[in-house]
Amino acid sequence: MTKVSIRFFDDREVRAVWDDQTSKWWFSVLDIVAVLRDEDNYEKNRNYWKYLKAKLKREDNQLVSGTTQLKLTASDGKKYLTDTLDYDGKREYCSISPKFASQTEFVWT
Repeated sequence: MTKVSIRFFDDREVRAVWDDQTSKWWFSVLDIVAVLRDEDNYEKNRNYWKYLKAKLKREDNQLVSGTTQLKLTASDGKKYLTDTLDYDGKREYCSISPKFASQTEFVWT
């Protein structure tokens, strides 16, 4: 069974999906990037993640190897493979974000 959830942070939507195989919630990386960068432009967020992901891969950062591609529903109603992070990956990503590096938790509502 797949459960889909919409989480909110600062009134911004973050898509999440439950994966029965791993028994974990997975969160859309692009949605997290949008929240942390306070940016609504999808293309800017996608490019930011693309370059950050490449940089982290070169540095052999574990965050990139922790991403999983799962199908999430996009704004056009279709499902697309999307990079996702589990709870620990979300916390790690937030720790490298300048906006949240000083905070210990990324709180959902």
